[in-house]
Amino acid sequence: MSTLAWNEKLVLNQPMLDSTHEEFVEHLNAFGAALGAGVGALPAYHARLAHTEAHFAMEEDWMARCGFEAQNCHSSQHAMVLNVMREALRYATELNDREPLNILRTELAGWFPQHAEMMDAALVFTMEQRSFDPVTGQCREPAAVGEGHSCGSGNCA
Repeated sequence: MSTLAWNEKLVLNQPMLDSTHEEFVEHLNAFGAALGAGVGALPAYHARLAHTEAHFAMEEDWMARCGFEAQNCHSSQHAMVLNVMREALRYATELNDREPLNILRTELAGWFPQHAEMMDAALVFTMEQRSFDPVTGQCREPAAVGEGHSCGSGNCA
């Protein structure tokens, strides 16, 4: 049984991001399987963390190139998730407490679809509006001065 099933609701029609998201789900499932089997959870978790760091760094770069404000709620969610993941790893390695890893598996499976549907979909929308090419890193329609998004959706209060 998988921790999170890849499904069409997770597809954002941005090939690089969809591929990265599918890998996110694969890593989460590999980690969940290792936890379930009771063996090899830490190597799977290290792979899970490394992938998440690279995944979020890619999105952060895209946000910066598309004119998102440096401090935005999308980036704040990334920072929060990475902090929790690193703290769970610290508990596992320094305190030999694996329970935070079990909790995190469930929490990530619940958080990720909502994050993708709201935050990442808003990023893809902005990329499309700005004619951003993630391969070249170029925008044909840069943000106007003062137009940067603080949350990624442009609908912040």
